[in-house]
Amino acid sequence: MRRAVITGIGFISSIGNDRASVLASLRELRHGFEQVTWLDNPRVAVKVLGTVKGFQVASTEWRDWRWPEGYSFGSEILRSLAPHGLYALCACEQAVADAGLRAADLANVDTGLFTASAGSPFLLHHHLKTLDVARGERGNPMGVVSSISGTLNFNLATHFHIQGAVCGFVSACASSSHALGYALDEIRLGRQKRILVVGAEEPHAETVLPFAAMRALSINPDPGSASRPFDRRRDGFVGTGGAAALLVEEESEALARGATIYAELAGWGQAADGHSVAMSHPEGRGLIEAMKRALKDASVESSEVDYINAHATSTPVGDKSEAFALRSVFGAVPRQPRVSSTKALTGHGLSMAGALETALCALSMKEGIIPGCAHLQEPDPACEGLDLPRATLAEPTRVMLNNSSGFGGSNVCLVLKAAAASRT
Repeated sequence: MRRAVITGIGFISSIGNDRASVLASLRELRHGFEQVTWLDNPRVAVKVLGTVKGFQVASTEWRDWRWPEGYSFGSEILRSLAPHGLYALCACEQAVADAGLRAADLANVDTGLFTASAGSPFLLHHHLKTLDVARGERGNPMGVVSSISGTLNFNLATHFHIQGAVCGFVSACASSSHALGYALDEIRLGRQKRILVVGAEEPHAETVLPFAAMRALSINPDPGSASRPFDRRRDGFVGTGGAAALLVEEESEALARGATIYAELAGWGQAADGHSVAMSHPEGRGLIEAMKRALKDASVESSEVDYINAHATSTPVGDKSEAFALRSVFGAVPRQPRVSSTKALTGHGLSMAGALETALCALSMKEGIIPGCAHLQEPDPACEGLDLPRATLAEPTRVMLNNSSGFGGSNVCLVLKAAAASRT
Protein backbone atom coordinates (compact mmCIF):
# COMPACT_ATOMS: atom_id res chain seq x y z
CA MET A 1 0.00 0.00 0.00
CA ARG A 2 1.24 3.46 -0.88
CA ARG A 3 2.23 5.65 2.06
CA ALA A 4 1.33 9.30 2.57
CA VAL A 5 3.69 11.78 4.21
CA ILE A 6 3.44 15.41 5.25
CA THR A 7 6.08 17.47 3.45
CA GLY A 8 4.84 21.02 3.93
CA ILE A 9 2.91 23.01 6.54
CA GLY A 10 1.64 26.59 6.72
CA PHE A 11 0.11 28.60 9.55
CA ILE A 12 -1.96 31.72 9.95
CA SER A 13 -2.99 31.40 13.57
CA SER A 14 -3.45 33.14 16.87
CA ILE A 15 -0.05 31.81 18.03
CA GLY A 16 1.90 32.74 14.92
CA ASN A 17 1.82 33.26 11.19
CA ASP A 18 4.76 31.07 10.29
CA ARG A 19 6.43 27.85 11.38
CA ALA A 20 9.11 29.47 13.55
CA SER A 21 6.74 31.61 15.61
CA VAL A 22 4.28 28.75 16.06
CA LEU A 23 7.08 26.46 17.24
CA ALA A 24 8.23 29.08 19.75
CA SER A 25 4.66 29.36 21.06
CA LEU A 26 4.46 25.59 21.52
CA ARG A 27 7.78 25.45 23.34
CA GLU A 28 6.94 28.36 25.64
CA LEU A 29 3.20 27.60 25.95
CA ARG A 30 2.49 31.12 24.74
CA HIS A 31 -1.21 31.62 24.01
CA GLY A 32 -2.73 33.85 21.34
CA PHE A 33 -5.70 35.30 23.24
CA GLU A 34 -6.74 38.90 23.67
CA GLN A 35 -9.70 40.68 25.20
CA VAL A 36 -12.21 41.90 22.62
CA THR A 37 -15.47 43.84 22.48
CA TRP A 38 -17.99 42.31 20.11
CA LEU A 39 -20.17 44.46 17.85
CA ASP A 40 -19.29 47.54 19.91
CA ASN A 41 -21.38 46.10 22.73
CA PRO A 42 -19.61 45.77 26.10
CA ARG A 43 -22.62 43.88 27.49
CA VAL A 44 -21.74 40.76 25.49
CA ALA A 45 -20.54 38.29 28.10
CA VAL A 46 -17.84 36.71 25.91
CA LYS A 47 -14.64 38.74 26.32
CA VAL A 48 -11.74 36.67 24.92
CA LEU A 49 -10.75 35.62 21.39
CA GLY A 50 -7.82 33.91 19.72
CA THR A 51 -6.96 36.82 17.45
CA VAL A 52 -5.11 36.67 14.13
CA LYS A 53 -2.36 39.29 14.17
CA GLY A 54 -0.96 41.20 11.22
CA PHE A 55 -4.16 41.18 9.15
CA GLN A 56 -6.84 43.85 8.76
CA VAL A 57 -9.95 42.24 7.31
CA ALA A 58 -12.80 43.90 9.20
CA SER A 59 -14.13 45.51 6.03
CA THR A 60 -16.49 43.83 3.56
CA GLU A 61 -14.50 45.53 0.80
CA TRP A 62 -11.36 43.64 -0.20
CA ARG A 63 -9.60 46.84 -1.28
CA ASP A 64 -9.44 47.83 2.40
CA TRP A 65 -7.72 44.61 3.54
CA ARG A 66 -4.13 44.54 4.74
CA TRP A 67 -1.85 41.58 5.34
CA PRO A 68 1.76 40.90 6.43
CA GLU A 69 4.69 41.63 4.17
CA GLY A 70 5.95 38.84 1.94
CA TYR A 71 2.69 38.12 0.09
CA SER A 72 1.55 39.71 -3.15
CA PHE A 73 -1.97 39.17 -4.45
CA GLY A 74 -3.75 40.76 -7.37
CA SER A 75 -7.34 41.91 -7.65
CA GLU A 76 -8.29 38.88 -9.77
CA ILE A 77 -7.98 36.61 -6.71
CA LEU A 78 -8.83 39.06 -3.94
CA ARG A 79 -12.18 40.17 -5.34
CA SER A 80 -13.72 36.71 -4.88
CA LEU A 81 -12.16 35.90 -1.50
CA ALA A 82 -13.60 36.00 1.97
CA PRO A 83 -11.35 37.11 4.83
CA HIS A 84 -10.63 33.49 5.75
CA GLY A 85 -9.84 32.86 2.09
CA LEU A 86 -7.00 35.37 2.41
CA TYR A 87 -5.75 33.50 5.47
CA ALA A 88 -5.97 30.22 3.55
CA LEU A 89 -4.12 31.59 0.55
CA CYS A 90 -1.23 32.72 2.77
CA ALA A 91 -1.09 29.38 4.61
CA CYS A 92 -1.13 27.47 1.32
CA GLU A 93 1.72 29.50 -0.11
CA GLN A 94 3.71 28.72 3.03
CA ALA A 95 2.98 24.99 2.81
CA VAL A 96 3.87 24.75 -0.88
CA ALA A 97 7.17 26.58 -0.36
CA ASP A 98 7.89 24.56 2.80
CA ALA A 99 7.48 21.36 0.77
CA GLY A 100 10.11 22.58 -1.70
CA LEU A 101 7.57 23.00 -4.46
CA ARG A 102 6.43 25.86 -6.66
CA ALA A 103 2.85 26.79 -7.40
CA ALA A 104 3.38 25.48 -10.94
CA ASP A 105 4.06 22.01 -9.51
CA LEU A 106 0.44 21.81 -8.37
CA ALA A 107 -1.06 22.57 -11.79
CA ASN A 108 -1.63 18.98 -12.93
CA VAL A 109 -4.03 16.05 -12.67
CA ASP A 110 -1.89 14.33 -10.02
CA THR A 111 -2.52 17.07 -7.44
CA GLY A 112 -5.74 17.56 -5.50
CA LEU A 113 -7.17 20.09 -3.08
CA PHE A 114 -9.30 19.27 -0.03
CA THR A 115 -10.66 22.14 2.05
CA ALA A 116 -12.77 22.81 5.12
CA SER A 117 -14.56 25.95 6.27
CA ALA A 118 -18.01 27.13 7.28
CA GLY A 119 -17.90 29.78 4.59
CA SER A 120 -18.11 33.43 5.56
CA PRO A 121 -21.21 34.33 7.58
CA PHE A 122 -19.67 37.82 7.76
CA LEU A 123 -19.79 38.35 3.99
CA LEU A 124 -22.95 36.31 3.50
CA HIS A 125 -24.81 38.58 5.92
CA HIS A 126 -23.49 41.64 4.09
CA HIS A 127 -24.40 40.38 0.62
CA LEU A 128 -27.89 39.24 1.63
CA LYS A 129 -28.53 42.55 3.38
CA THR A 130 -27.50 44.39 0.20
CA LEU A 131 -29.84 42.19 -1.82
CA ASP A 132 -32.68 42.80 0.63
CA VAL A 133 -32.22 46.58 0.69
CA ALA A 134 -32.22 46.62 -3.13
CA ARG A 135 -35.32 44.39 -3.17
CA GLY A 136 -33.51 41.89 -5.36
CA GLU A 137 -32.43 44.39 -8.00
CA ARG A 138 -28.77 44.57 -7.07
CA GLY A 139 -26.12 42.23 -5.71
CA ASN A 140 -22.39 41.55 -5.73
CA PRO A 141 -21.47 39.28 -8.67
CA MET A 142 -18.85 37.64 -6.43
CA GLY A 143 -21.20 37.37 -3.46
CA VAL A 144 -21.85 33.64 -3.84
CA VAL A 145 -18.31 32.43 -4.54
CA SER A 146 -16.83 34.58 -1.77
CA SER A 147 -19.19 33.60 1.02
CA ILE A 148 -20.67 30.09 0.77
CA SER A 149 -19.02 27.06 2.35
CA GLY A 150 -17.23 26.02 -0.85
CA THR A 151 -15.44 29.34 -1.24
CA LEU A 152 -12.02 27.87 -0.49
CA ASN A 153 -12.47 25.20 -3.17
CA PHE A 154 -13.46 27.67 -5.85
CA ASN A 155 -10.78 30.22 -5.18
CA LEU A 156 -7.77 28.08 -4.26
CA ALA A 157 -8.30 25.53 -7.03
CA THR A 158 -8.46 28.35 -9.55
CA HIS A 159 -5.50 30.24 -8.12
CA PHE A 160 -3.21 27.19 -8.10
CA HIS A 161 -4.65 25.76 -11.36
CA ILE A 162 -5.32 22.42 -9.67
CA GLN A 163 -6.71 19.78 -12.02
CA GLY A 164 -6.99 16.76 -9.73
CA ALA A 165 -9.60 16.00 -7.08
CA VAL A 166 -11.14 19.10 -5.49
CA CYS A 167 -13.56 18.69 -2.61
CA GLY A 168 -14.83 20.56 0.44
CA PHE A 169 -15.72 18.93 3.75
CA VAL A 170 -18.45 20.18 6.07
CA SER A 171 -18.70 18.17 9.29
CA ALA A 172 -18.35 21.05 11.74
CA CYS A 173 -15.31 20.71 14.00
CA ALA A 174 -14.27 17.42 12.37
CA SER A 175 -14.22 18.88 8.84
CA SER A 176 -10.53 19.31 8.14
CA SER A 177 -9.70 16.01 9.87
CA HIS A 178 -12.11 14.35 7.47
CA ALA A 179 -10.29 16.15 4.65
CA LEU A 180 -6.96 14.70 5.81
CA GLY A 181 -8.39 11.22 6.22
CA TYR A 182 -9.81 11.15 2.73
CA ALA A 183 -6.60 12.66 1.37
CA LEU A 184 -4.76 9.70 2.86
CA ASP A 185 -7.17 7.31 1.12
CA GLU A 186 -6.75 9.05 -2.24
CA ILE A 187 -2.98 8.72 -2.04
CA ARG A 188 -3.10 5.12 -0.83
CA LEU A 189 -5.33 4.18 -3.76
CA GLY A 190 -2.99 5.84 -6.24
CA ARG A 191 -5.59 8.34 -7.39
CA GLN A 192 -3.43 11.34 -6.48
CA LYS A 193 0.28 11.89 -5.88
CA ARG A 194 -0.22 14.90 -3.63
CA ILE A 195 -3.08 16.77 -2.03
CA LEU A 196 -3.08 20.23 -0.53
CA VAL A 197 -5.33 20.19 2.54
CA VAL A 198 -6.41 23.47 4.13
CA GLY A 199 -8.84 24.52 6.84
CA ALA A 200 -9.74 28.14 7.54
CA GLU A 201 -12.20 30.19 9.56
CA GLU A 202 -12.90 33.82 10.44
CA PRO A 203 -12.70 35.11 14.03
CA HIS A 204 -15.59 37.47 13.29
CA ALA A 205 -18.69 37.90 15.44
CA GLU A 206 -20.86 36.23 12.80
CA THR A 207 -18.80 33.03 13.01
CA VAL A 208 -17.99 32.91 16.74
CA LEU A 209 -20.81 34.54 18.69
CA PRO A 210 -23.62 32.17 17.64
CA PHE A 211 -21.95 29.61 19.92
CA ALA A 212 -22.64 31.90 22.88
CA ALA A 213 -26.36 31.22 22.47
CA MET A 214 -25.52 27.52 22.90
CA ARG A 215 -23.61 28.35 26.09
CA ALA A 216 -20.54 26.79 24.51
CA LEU A 217 -18.21 29.82 24.81
CA SER A 218 -16.18 30.73 27.86
CA ILE A 219 -17.27 33.90 29.69
CA ASN A 220 -14.01 34.03 31.64
CA PRO A 221 -12.54 37.48 30.87
CA ASP A 222 -8.94 36.45 31.60
CA PRO A 223 -6.97 35.58 28.42
CA GLY A 224 -4.57 33.58 30.61
CA SER A 225 -7.18 31.11 31.84
CA ALA A 226 -10.27 31.31 29.62
CA SER A 227 -9.20 28.27 27.58
CA ARG A 228 -8.20 25.48 29.96
CA PRO A 229 -8.98 22.03 28.60
CA PHE A 230 -9.45 19.29 31.21
CA ASP A 231 -9.40 21.80 34.08
CA ARG A 232 -12.13 21.42 36.69
CA ARG A 233 -13.11 25.10 36.34
CA ARG A 234 -13.34 25.27 32.56
CA ASP A 235 -16.52 26.93 31.33
CA GLY A 236 -16.44 26.80 27.54
CA PHE A 237 -14.22 27.26 24.52
CA VAL A 238 -12.47 30.35 23.19
CA GLY A 239 -13.04 30.94 19.50
CA THR A 240 -10.34 31.64 16.96
CA GLY A 241 -9.76 31.87 13.22
CA GLY A 242 -6.97 31.77 10.68
CA ALA A 243 -5.84 28.94 8.43
CA ALA A 244 -3.65 25.86 8.41
CA ALA A 245 -2.41 24.07 5.31
CA LEU A 246 -0.63 20.74 4.85
CA LEU A 247 0.96 19.26 1.74
CA VAL A 248 0.28 15.51 1.88
CA GLU A 249 2.33 13.54 -0.62
CA GLU A 250 2.91 9.97 -1.72
CA GLU A 251 6.10 8.88 0.04
CA SER A 252 8.04 7.66 -3.01
CA GLU A 253 7.40 10.97 -4.78
CA ALA A 254 8.65 12.89 -1.75
CA LEU A 255 11.77 10.76 -1.37
CA ALA A 256 12.56 10.93 -5.09
CA ARG A 257 12.78 14.72 -4.98
CA GLY A 258 14.59 14.80 -1.64
CA ALA A 259 11.76 16.48 0.26
CA THR A 260 11.92 16.93 4.02
CA ILE A 261 9.31 14.72 5.68
CA TYR A 262 7.62 15.92 8.87
CA ALA A 263 5.73 12.72 9.56
CA GLU A 264 3.83 9.90 7.93
CA LEU A 265 0.05 10.22 7.90
CA ALA A 266 -0.27 6.56 8.78
CA GLY A 267 -3.95 5.90 9.37
CA TRP A 268 -7.31 7.24 10.34
CA GLY A 269 -10.68 6.21 11.69
CA GLN A 270 -14.09 7.76 12.00
CA ALA A 271 -17.27 6.87 13.89
CA ALA A 272 -20.39 8.69 15.03
CA ASP A 273 -21.99 8.80 18.45
CA GLY A 274 -25.57 8.44 17.27
CA HIS A 275 -26.53 10.39 20.37
CA SER A 276 -27.12 14.17 20.11
CA VAL A 277 -27.13 16.91 17.52
CA ALA A 278 -24.81 19.08 19.62
CA MET A 279 -23.38 17.19 22.61
CA SER A 280 -20.81 14.39 22.78
CA HIS A 281 -21.89 10.99 24.00
CA PRO A 282 -21.23 11.05 27.78
CA GLU A 283 -19.05 7.94 27.54
CA GLY A 284 -17.29 8.96 24.33
CA ARG A 285 -18.78 6.06 22.39
CA GLY A 286 -18.04 7.33 18.88
CA LEU A 287 -14.58 8.63 19.74
CA ILE A 288 -13.62 5.29 21.29
CA GLU A 289 -14.54 3.54 18.06
CA ALA A 290 -12.80 6.15 15.90
CA MET A 291 -9.55 5.74 17.85
CA LYS A 292 -9.72 1.95 17.67
CA ARG A 293 -10.31 2.06 13.93
CA ALA A 294 -7.46 4.51 13.43
CA LEU A 295 -5.01 2.36 15.39
CA LYS A 296 -6.03 -0.71 13.40
CA ASP A 297 -5.74 1.16 10.11
CA ALA A 298 -2.22 2.31 11.00
CA SER A 299 -1.20 -1.14 12.35
CA VAL A 300 -0.40 0.45 15.71
CA GLU A 301 -1.03 -0.97 19.16
CA SER A 302 -2.42 1.31 21.85
CA SER A 303 0.77 0.73 23.86
CA GLU A 304 2.86 2.30 21.06
CA VAL A 305 1.20 5.73 21.19
CA ASP A 306 3.45 8.41 22.68
CA TYR A 307 1.20 11.48 22.52
CA ILE A 308 -2.43 12.39 21.89
CA ASN A 309 -3.51 15.88 20.88
CA ALA A 310 -7.01 15.74 22.29
CA HIS A 311 -9.95 17.51 20.71
CA ALA A 312 -10.69 18.90 24.19
CA THR A 313 -12.13 22.36 23.61
CA SER A 314 -12.49 23.38 27.29
CA THR A 315 -16.23 22.70 27.48
CA PRO A 316 -17.47 20.88 30.58
CA VAL A 317 -19.30 18.10 28.71
CA GLY A 318 -16.94 17.59 25.77
CA ASP A 319 -13.70 17.30 27.75
CA LYS A 320 -15.26 14.86 30.21
CA SER A 321 -16.53 12.68 27.38
CA GLU A 322 -13.11 12.61 25.73
CA ALA A 323 -11.36 11.83 29.02
CA PHE A 324 -13.67 8.83 29.41
CA ALA A 325 -12.87 7.70 25.85
CA LEU A 326 -9.11 8.05 26.38
CA ARG A 327 -9.23 6.04 29.60
CA SER A 328 -11.29 3.38 27.85
CA VAL A 329 -8.79 2.91 25.00
CA PHE A 330 -5.53 3.49 26.86
CA GLY A 331 -6.33 2.77 30.48
CA ALA A 332 -4.77 -0.71 30.45
CA VAL A 333 -1.51 0.11 28.69
CA PRO A 334 1.59 -0.05 30.93
CA ARG A 335 2.94 3.33 29.75
CA GLN A 336 0.30 6.02 29.40
CA PRO A 337 0.57 8.32 26.37
CA ARG A 338 1.04 12.01 27.08
CA VAL A 339 -2.17 13.97 26.52
CA SER A 340 -2.75 17.68 25.93
CA SER A 341 -4.96 19.97 23.89
CA THR A 342 -3.28 22.76 21.96
CA LYS A 343 -6.61 24.62 21.99
CA ALA A 344 -5.41 25.93 25.36
CA LEU A 345 -3.01 28.06 23.29
CA THR A 346 -4.78 28.61 19.97
CA GLY A 347 -8.45 28.54 20.86
CA HIS A 348 -10.95 26.43 18.95
CA GLY A 349 -10.76 26.95 15.20
CA LEU A 350 -13.97 25.04 14.43
CA SER A 351 -13.64 23.37 11.01
CA MET A 352 -9.96 24.30 10.72
CA ALA A 353 -9.11 22.66 14.06
CA GLY A 354 -8.13 19.27 12.63
CA ALA A 355 -5.77 20.72 10.05
CA LEU A 356 -4.23 23.14 12.52
CA GLU A 357 -3.67 20.51 15.19
CA THR A 358 -2.37 17.88 12.76
CA ALA A 359 0.13 20.46 11.51
CA LEU A 360 1.07 21.22 15.13
CA CYS A 361 1.55 17.49 15.75
CA ALA A 362 3.71 17.09 12.64
CA LEU A 363 5.84 20.07 13.66
CA SER A 364 6.16 18.77 17.22
CA MET A 365 7.14 15.32 16.01
CA LYS A 366 9.79 16.74 13.68
CA GLU A 367 11.21 18.95 16.46
CA GLY A 368 11.11 16.28 19.17
CA ILE A 369 8.72 18.00 21.56
CA ILE A 370 5.38 17.22 23.22
CA PRO A 371 3.17 20.28 23.86
CA GLY A 372 2.16 20.71 27.48
CA CYS A 373 -1.26 21.40 28.99
CA ALA A 374 -1.32 25.18 29.14
CA HIS A 375 -3.48 26.78 31.85
CA LEU A 376 -4.21 23.46 33.55
CA GLN A 377 -4.32 24.05 37.31
CA GLU A 378 -6.71 21.49 38.76
CA PRO A 379 -7.51 18.53 36.49
CA ASP A 380 -11.11 17.37 36.39
CA PRO A 381 -11.56 14.15 38.41
CA ALA A 382 -12.71 12.54 35.15
CA CYS A 383 -9.07 12.81 33.96
CA GLU A 384 -7.72 10.56 36.70
CA GLY A 385 -5.09 8.25 35.21
CA LEU A 386 -4.34 10.44 32.19
CA ASP A 387 -0.78 11.74 31.77
CA LEU A 388 -1.27 15.51 31.43
CA PRO A 389 2.15 17.22 31.33
CA ARG A 390 2.02 20.81 32.55
CA ALA A 391 5.03 21.95 30.50
CA THR A 392 6.19 21.25 26.97
CA LEU A 393 8.55 18.27 27.04
CA ALA A 394 11.65 17.63 24.96
CA GLU A 395 10.79 14.04 24.09
CA PRO A 396 11.08 12.22 20.76
CA THR A 397 7.91 10.49 19.61
CA ARG A 398 7.21 7.67 17.17
CA VAL A 399 3.40 7.69 17.17
CA MET A 400 0.91 10.53 17.75
CA LEU A 401 -2.87 10.71 17.54
CA ASN A 402 -4.98 13.76 16.78
CA ASN A 403 -8.66 13.68 17.73
CA SER A 404 -11.50 15.78 16.34
CA SER A 405 -15.19 15.77 17.18
CA GLY A 406 -18.03 17.69 15.55
CA PHE A 407 -21.75 18.29 15.84
CA GLY A 408 -23.91 15.21 15.53
CA GLY A 409 -21.22 13.14 17.22
CA SER A 410 -18.92 13.02 14.19
CA ASN A 411 -15.52 11.78 15.43
CA VAL A 412 -12.24 11.46 13.55
CA CYS A 413 -8.86 10.18 14.75
CA LEU A 414 -5.68 10.63 12.72
CA VAL A 415 -2.45 8.68 13.32
CA LEU A 416 0.98 10.16 12.65
CA LYS A 417 4.22 8.18 12.65
CA ALA A 418 7.73 9.59 12.78
CA ALA A 419 9.34 9.57 9.35
CA ALA A 420 12.07 7.11 10.38
CA ALA A 421 9.54 4.84 12.10
CA SER A 422 7.31 4.76 9.02
CA ARG A 423 9.79 2.59 7.13
CA THR A 424 10.68 0.17 9.94
